[in-house]
Amino acid sequence: MTRRTATCACGQVRVTCEGEPLKVSLCHCRECQRRTGGPFGVAAFFPREAVAATGETREFRRPSDSGFDLIFRFCPACGSTVWWEALRMPDRIAVAAGAFADPDFPPPGQAVYREHRHAWIPEDLI
Repeated sequence: MTRRTATCACGQVRVTCEGEPLKVSLCHCRECQRRTGGPFGVAAFFPREAVAATGETREFRRPSDSGFDLIFRFCPACGSTVWWEALRMPDRIAVAAGAFADPDFPPPGQAVYREHRHAWIPEDLI
């Protein structure tokens, strides 16, 4: 079985995931742009029972369009967001795909909030 570990920039927060992600999603929403500091975010969703997190985290909670909150976990030392929970999907944990630092990580299978896509990003990216 595949085992992958995602970490924050300083390495204090670690998330180990067993198996393949249920889905990988690229999000163009404004909130993901602000959270990542880039033009989109990429989340890998794993079953909750396949995820083990270690290290001290802080929490940022915000509402979502679905009406269910999102709870982001980030490292208090370096500020990296490593994982989060979408309360509308309590059986899943989302992990920032970039935190795996693995160029062979599975690509996104979907893109959401395309209406907020930066014009210079190819429309057929996903």
